[in-house]
Amino acid sequence: MSWIIYLIVVMIITFIFFKKKRFKTNVKIEKIPSHWHDVLVDKVRFYEKLSFTKQIYFKSRMKAFLNRVNIEAIGFELEELDIVLVAASGIIPIFNFKNWNYPNLDTVLIYPDYFNENLSFNKEESDRNIGGLVGTGQFSNQMILSKKALYHGFSNKTDKGNTGVHEFVHLLDMLDGKIDGVPERLLKEKNVIPWLDLMYKKMEAINSNTSDIRKYGGTSEEEFFAVASEYFFERPKLLKRKHPQLYKMLSSCFETKE
Repeated sequence: MSWIIYLIVVMIITFIFFKKKRFKTNVKIEKIPSHWHDVLVDKVRFYEKLSFTKQIYFKSRMKAFLNRVNIEAIGFELEELDIVLVAASGIIPIFNFKNWNYPNLDTVLIYPDYFNENLSFNKEESDRNIGGLVGTGQFSNQMILSKKALYHGFSNKTDKGNTGVHEFVHLLDMLDGKIDGVPERLLKEKNVIPWLDLMYKKMEAINSNTSDIRKYGGTSEEEFFAVASEYFFERPKLLKRKHPQLYKMLSSCFETKE
């Protein structure tokens, strides 16, 4: 009988521990809070540049996203800005896809800091250089984001990068069954070969230090697509001027009107 009592005690302690460590939002949102507009204008340049009508539409898409996707904070208490920035990150790449959501995402886990391959964000551990990843296996339909990386992506408006957008683009790439840098669901069939030719040309330039595209984009095809997409959404005018072919191809992918 004592082992049963012991087991119950362990279960209670475990429950209390995880209750304290995991903070989540899965409450249905009936209406986006009015003050979120000011937050979005201040933090999200993509939103700031939209017309008033499109800003309303953007917020309606955020509402649909948040009513479908659970957001959890690991090791800290979830804040309103965490929720706003995750939802904005998700809507930016699919803004022009009407009534569309991520079928391959149920939960976004937010870690307080960068983490390593073992998913540890303990400051005493080494190699904590991962800002986000899309889960597979036991983490299927989940995304993990570093809060620090998420915030940095929206605070620095000149670096062409955004970790949140990067990871959501990986989800789009995954829609055809694999993350390989060739978003077949987004590219028209006639554009697949031209996309591959352009991608390898740009990767070669990155790896020979003759491109302003972030070096991480030269490490693999899948990272090139995500990094180039960050550039496209963060600095569209600069991308169009320096990489007109790439800009045109990504505009087609994301159904952005010129």
